[in-house]
Amino acid sequence: MIRLYAIPYDMTAGGFYFNSLSEFVMNNANNKNDQGYAIEEYEIQFLDGDLIDAKLAKAWGLNQANFASFLEKAEQWEESDKISYIIAVGECGYSHNQVVDAPEDIDITLYEIQFMRELAEQFVDDGLFGEIPTALVNYIDYQAIARDLEMEYSTINIAGKWFIYHCG
Repeated sequence: MIRLYAIPYDMTAGGFYFNSLSEFVMNNANNKNDQGYAIEEYEIQFLDGDLIDAKLAKAWGLNQANFASFLEKAEQWEESDKISYIIAVGECGYSHNQVVDAPEDIDITLYEIQFMRELAEQFVDDGLFGEIPTALVNYIDYQAIARDLEMEYSTINIAGKWFIYHCG
């Protein structure tokens, strides 16, 4: 479960924890400053939840205007959708609006691999360099291929998992 915290910009008022839009609305209705006025503006902080949801909140630019949609998508989306969003918005330059409705449609090539050498080996095994005669397999310079791949691909760690990706 995701837990957020609303910090009022009015320093004479207290903040509160919440998990949903309805809980925010209820707490906000009861939150007053020292003069008894209602609080209108809050900073929203991600406080507790899965690490991937914390990364998603950061990429989302979590704030008072968008926390409800964040909570909805964090609950609905699969981990792969969250990873696609985090990379697309945080690394590839996509805007929130380009990704939010269909993160699975983003043009990102993604491998759950940590090292470029592993990707180079996978590419050779998959035949991306054509048929390699058995006699030449021991002479393949995977490090050189990995260095070349670094020109187009990047690595990222999201919630303890390593990925290599390419923005389309």
